[in-house]
Amino acid sequence: MTVNIQKLYKACNPSKTLTVDQPEDCKYYIDFSSVRGGKIIEELKDNITFFSMDEPTCELFTGHIGCGKSTELLRLKAELEEADFHVVYFESSQDLEMGDVDVGDILLAIARRVSESLDKIKLGEPKGFKKLLAGAAKLLLTEIELSGRVGVPGIGEVGVDTEGAVSLAVGIGEITAKAKDSPDLRSRLRQYLEPQTNRLLEVINQELLEPAIANLQKLGKQGLVVIVDNLDRVDASQKPWGRDQPEYLFVDRGAQLKGLHCHVVYTMPLALRFSNDYSALTQRFVVDPKVLPMVPVKLRDGTPHEQGMALLRQMVLARAFPNLEPVERLARVKEVFDSPDTLDRLCYASGGHVRNLLRFLSTWIKKERRLPLSQGMLENVIRDRRNELTLPISDDEWELLCHVAKHKKVVGDEGYQLLIRSMFVYEYRDQDGSWFDVNPILAEAEGFKSCLAYTA
Repeated sequence: MTVNIQKLYKACNPSKTLTVDQPEDCKYYIDFSSVRGGKIIEELKDNITFFSMDEPTCELFTGHIGCGKSTELLRLKAELEEADFHVVYFESSQDLEMGDVDVGDILLAIARRVSESLDKIKLGEPKGFKKLLAGAAKLLLTEIELSGRVGVPGIGEVGVDTEGAVSLAVGIGEITAKAKDSPDLRSRLRQYLEPQTNRLLEVINQELLEPAIANLQKLGKQGLVVIVDNLDRVDASQKPWGRDQPEYLFVDRGAQLKGLHCHVVYTMPLALRFSNDYSALTQRFVVDPKVLPMVPVKLRDGTPHEQGMALLRQMVLARAFPNLEPVERLARVKEVFDSPDTLDRLCYASGGHVRNLLRFLSTWIKKERRLPLSQGMLENVIRDRRNELTLPISDDEWELLCHVAKHKKVVGDEGYQLLIRSMFVYEYRDQDGSWFDVNPILAEAEGFKSCLAYTA
C-alpha cells in the first residue's frame, strides 16, 4: 500500500502528545531510554511503587519544552495504573496563568483535579476547605456572581451557595477559572489565601488527600499519585519584589510544594538547573531533578551517534508505516524520501529534539505536497528556521555558543540560562554524564562560523 501524504501529515502533528496506552499512539512510540542515559521513567516508577510505597514522595522532572516529557509522563501514568495506583495527571497550563503563578494557585489546582477524579468516592465533609473557599467567594463576590449560575470549563453550568455549601471541585473551579483571566482577581485571591497557605496545605492533606488514600486502599488501590505537567512552562518573569518566578516557586516555596501527603511529580523549568539557587532547590526537595535529555545525533567528539540516529529514523518512518517492523520500514524509505541521506539530514538537523523533528517534517510536507520528499525542499525549511532563530542572537551570545561548542558545557549565569530557554543549546547524556552542544541548525549559521573562526 502506498503512503497517503494526508495521513502522513496528520501523523506528524508536532503538537500531539502520544498516549502510549492507546493502541494507535503506541504504534508511533519509540523508546529512546537506551540513548538518553538511563530509564528515567522506570526510576520514577520504582521510587513510588517499590522504595516508598507507603511514604509520600515528591519528584521533579525537567527537560527542554518539546523533548517528549508529556509523552513519558503519560507512560508513567499508564504503568502506575497497571500497578494499581490511582493517578491524577493534568496540564497545569489549563488551570494557571503561566506568567503569574503563586504556590496557592498550584495547590488549589491540584485539589480541584484530585477532587474531580474522586467524584464517585465518598469522602468526609471538608469543612475547613469549604470555609476557606467561602471566604474567598465573599471577598470576590462583587466581581464573581457566585450566587447565580456560572459556566466553568470542564464542569459546565454549576450553582454555588455563597453561604458555604460549595462542592469542592466546583467551588475551586469557579473561583480559579475567573481568577486565571483577571490579574485583579488573582491579586485579591492571593491577598486572602497567601497568609493562609499553610492552613490551605493542611486542609488539602487532612480533608482531601488522606481520606482519599484511605478510601482508595479500601477499593484495592495502592495509593494516590498526582502528576503536574507543564509547570516547566512558567514564565521566567520577575515577581514585583524582583525575584524570578521559577526560583520563587521551586526554591522559596518548595517546602510547600513538597508538603502534600501523596506522591507528586512536578515538571520544572530546565533553566533552574543552571541557577545559582539550584543547590537550595535540591535541599528543599531532597531529590535531584530527573532530566530528559535530547536524543543524541552525534557523540561528544562529533562522530555520528549510530544508535540515536537509528531510533530517530524509526520515529519518522513509524509515522508512514505504523504497522511494519523496523527492518521493513527501512526497506521502504524511498517511498517517503528521495534518498536515505535525506532522512538522515532531517534527523541530524533536529538535534534529537523530537518535537522540532516533527515540526520540520510537517512543514516540509506542507511545502512539498507530494512524495517522495526532496532534500532541496528540506534545506529550504531548515534555512527558514535558522533565519528565525538567528534574528535575536547578539554578538555576546554568539561567543557563548562558541564556548559551548568547544567545551561541551555551560555555566550557571544568566547568559547560559537564556541559551537553554531559547533552545540554542541542547543537553545530552552518555556514560560520563551530561554534555551540551549547539543546536545543529545554528551551528551552520554564518554568525556562528565567523565567531568560531575568530575565537580559534
